[in-house]
Amino acid sequence: MECRHCKNPLEKRILDLGYAPPSNAYLKEDDLLKPELTFPLRLYVCQRCFLVQTEDYSLSEELFPSDYAYFSSVSSSYLSHAKSYCDMIIPRLGLNKNKRVLEIASNDGYLLRNFVAEGISCIGIEPAASTADVAESLGIPVIREFFGSEFAQMFIRVHNPVDLIIGNNVYAHVPDINDFTAGLKIALNQGGTITLEFQHILSLIRYNQFDTVYHEHYSYLSLHNVCRIFDDNNLRIFDAEKISTHGGSLRVYGCHRNDERKASNALMDALEEEDDAGMNDLPFYLTLQPRANRVKYDLLGFLIEQNRLGKVVAAYGAAAKANTLFNFAGIKQDLIPFICDAAKSKQGKFLPGSHIPIVPVSEIIEQKPDYILIVPWNIKGEIIELLDFSKAWGAKFILSMPEFQVVEQTFSENII
Repeated sequence: MECRHCKNPLEKRILDLGYAPPSNAYLKEDDLLKPELTFPLRLYVCQRCFLVQTEDYSLSEELFPSDYAYFSSVSSSYLSHAKSYCDMIIPRLGLNKNKRVLEIASNDGYLLRNFVAEGISCIGIEPAASTADVAESLGIPVIREFFGSEFAQMFIRVHNPVDLIIGNNVYAHVPDINDFTAGLKIALNQGGTITLEFQHILSLIRYNQFDTVYHEHYSYLSLHNVCRIFDDNNLRIFDAEKISTHGGSLRVYGCHRNDERKASNALMDALEEEDDAGMNDLPFYLTLQPRANRVKYDLLGFLIEQNRLGKVVAAYGAAAKANTLFNFAGIKQDLIPFICDAAKSKQGKFLPGSHIPIVPVSEIIEQKPDYILIVPWNIKGEIIELLDFSKAWGAKFILSMPEFQVVEQTFSENII
């Protein structure tokens, strides 16, 4: 296997989570009687450019089917994050009715709805029909395709280059990151801006966030990585900022290489932080596997002990994180009988691999579990507030990341 960016041979594995089905391949009841396809879930780091990436991947069409079950608008915290971004970027770039905005992986319109409300022309690129349908119902034009250089050429022939390209949590999802970046260059107007948000590999490793490793994430990015990839495509990053999404992400601002905007102090500081952390040396990346193993052992030990005591441990949040964690740890229905989720698109289905049933929140009230495992730790405050009623029978919350802990019901922090 070669590095997806620099084509250097990949030889150093830093994480092995075994075999798992795609993290968003939720099952219907009839599917439980059929064979289930799994792929190796392993990470390698390139020893030339230090891009972290999955060992294998299937076709994008298999990972993002028409009934893709992730809807961004389900999380109130993420809706607020999107609104704050729009409130910031519109005046910063002087966006108005004469400017055009393109969002790649626009999902259910969670973000572009804010531009529609301001009367700013926008269009979404979203291959999954289930989420694209919702966005269109909000008055957002959507093109149902995957983005890349060929698509960008077609796009500008019809729509002309745009003034702002947004890509939130999509840059890590593309199998050919060079071609995707070349498409950004083609679709961007002169003087235009690209903003990308992506989970920072610095946070993933520093805080042991291995449950955010999915087949759908082909790359795990540092700021150095993104600067190199942009530079190789005649683009450049001129600003960067830390944001709280997904346990620690970066938002980068890009432009054409010949743009007059100067590199910000914040960009230089962020690059220096990565250097200081040792991200351009191999030892930094080798700490992940033993800490992932520790989470697995601690969580399994707790679940087995509660099972012996006759206690019930439920889970909340049928997110991709749950599938990575449960399949790595070998957790099945005997240890966690059900998982709740607010997304109606997931209710009545089963987690891939573990086959744990996904049920509405009302099941917690009916079953009154002794413990509730919060899987989406990045919005734990939002979830604890939602499940506040469980204190009536003394239920306790569990977090497994970055290490196992039982938390008090008063915890309120959101990371998003």
